[in-house]
Amino acid sequence: MLTGFHGFHVFMGMTMLLIQLLRSLKGHFTADDHFGFEASSWYWHFVDVVWVFLFLFVYIL
Repeated sequence: MLTGFHGFHVFMGMTMLLIQLLRSLKGHFTADDHFGFEASSWYWHFVDVVWVFLFLFVYIL
């Protein structure tokens, strides 16, 4: 269940990054207005940190 829940969040993060790629190709971001990209980036870092703890909890401990 833990790895499946994490996998769902990875899928959502990848979807968010794909949306940000499409938006950047269309020129939706400027130096002052890029909150969507920043929010997706923070979300992805959160998923990375959770993965480290999940890996330690499930496979090491």
